[in-house]
Amino acid sequence: MEDLILDTETTGLGINAEIIEIALIGAETGDIYLDTLVKPLSPIPADAMAIHGITNEDVANSPAWGDVYKQFCELIKDRVIHIYNADYDVRLVSQTCALYNLKDPDIDANCVMLKYAELYREEDNYRGGWKWQSLSNAMLQQDIDVSDIKAHRASADCEMTRRLLRKIQIER
Repeated sequence: MEDLILDTETTGLGINAEIIEIALIGAETGDIYLDTLVKPLSPIPADAMAIHGITNEDVANSPAWGDVYKQFCELIKDRVIHIYNADYDVRLVSQTCALYNLKDPDIDANCVMLKYAELYREEDNYRGGWKWQSLSNAMLQQDIDVSDIKAHRASADCEMTRRLLRKIQIER
């Protein structure tokens, strides 16, 4: 069974943020397994819209998380899920599930961002260890062409992560 790559777009960064877009693509094939907008319980703040460009009008007729949850759980079952910033996306899945009183799914997450930081080896004087690189910076640093991709949308960021994985051959 093919590993998957996960990315989300959200209403923000805080403890009340929730998922408004989620994508899962095949780590080898790039096949799209899930790519959907999600109607949040609360309006999308302007600062979040400025980052990903997803508006309240865009999600108005989208399924709620409760409608996406079962398919999401079935897709990730018994698979390794590669995520560029795993702590963030796993937290947002958990937060969104809590808003709907749904069980936290068991995500076997592989954090590509941390593994890339170790590979790139730029010292982080603030946190110690290796500095985390943004996904866009990783693309530039590895000379990966992403001219055909619009960053900050879930499926696009999944594809960028897939290209990075293939370029540097990160193993679990």
